[in-house]
Amino acid sequence: MKQELSQRELEVLRLAASGLTAKQTANVLGVSESAVAMYLAKGERKLGAQTKAHAVAIATALELIGKADKRIL
Repeated sequence: MKQELSQRELEVLRLAASGLTAKQTANVLGVSESAVAMYLAKGERKLGAQTKAHAVAIATALELIGKADKRIL
């Protein structure tokens, strides 16, 4: 990984891993959907991922995030 993920990027990936949509993630974090998309895109780029699912898989494999926390839902 070239750059370290920010706390917000990690939060967005954790929520994505839990199955939340961008709208739900925005509501949980108190930000706009466009902010969620920006954090996700930055995280994907930093991880070298092509998709959200790929970014979640990489972050999980690198133990940057844990397995999906279904309690969030």
